[in-house]
Amino acid sequence: TYEHQYNLLLGLAAKMAEEPFRLLIVDSVIALFRVDFSGRGELAERQQKLAQMLSRLTKIAEEFNVAVYITNQVIADPGGGMFITDPKKPAGGHVLAHAATIRLMLRKDKGEQRV
Repeated sequence: TYEHQYNLLLGLAAKMAEEPFRLLIVDSVIALFRVDFSGRGELAERQQKLAQMLSRLTKIAEEFNVAVYITNQVIADPGGGMFITDPKKPAGGHVLAHAATIRLMLRKDKGEQRV
């Protein structure tokens, strides 16, 4: 659950105080939130909890001088327009977009090449 993930972050901060770390990787930060908050009626609460998680990650990065690398999922963007060749957008909305310093979008090209 996202609560378990958040509790792991709290414990990790204590471990980082004891040992030097340089990189923290959170693979698919939104995945557990999408499972735990599945309906549109829970969207506001999901975004609030996600903001708390991202705030905690930012504090860890600043306090322990560690880089935080977050992967995300993409979702279909039905309002993306007919001129967009790849109508996908990052999951997590503006909360996640504003928390990131640098964002990269990787996609599969023809064959097995990633761009």
